Amino acid sequence: MTIQVAVCGPRDCTGEDESNAREIGRLLAERGAVVICGGYTGVMAAVASGARSAGGMVVGILSRADREHAGPDLSIVIPTGVGEARNNIIVNSGDAVIVVGGSWGTLSELALAMRHGRIPVVQLGGWRLLDRAGRPVAGVRYVSSPREALAATGFWPDH
Repeated sequence: MTIQVAVCGPRDCTGEDESNAREIGRLLAERGAVVICGGYTGVMAAVASGARSAGGMVVGILSRADREHAGPDLSIVIPTGVGEARNNIIVNSGDAVIVVGGSWGTLSELALAMRHGRIPVVQLGGWRLLDRAGRPVAGVRYVSSPREALAATGFWPDH
């Protein structure tokens, strides 16, 4: 079965987050993975653009009940009409979750992925979650580059 990777991030992102997301999308597409994202602007649009530029498949899980404002680089658009509850659908659809940058919605996706418990969760930029002792939360794999993000999923350890 084809590997599906959910890539989450804010609609209002930094230039660095946008660049990282675009590179992650390209790298995932080159490895034959299906990219799943929220389907709108920011990190979502950048990862879709990167994946499509390399001939990849991108599935956008929309919060709205229609395709309005869906990104132009999506291969498949799934309007859900469930608002932010769509974050759970995105996370549950991935064999791994890569989080780029941070916003409140992105934090909810990170938390849902961690609650899932059976998939790799990778963080590039953005939130840095600490436990009560001030240590990074166990289970989140913090990385500093798109290539490290792919390697941290465990599917492409040599890249």
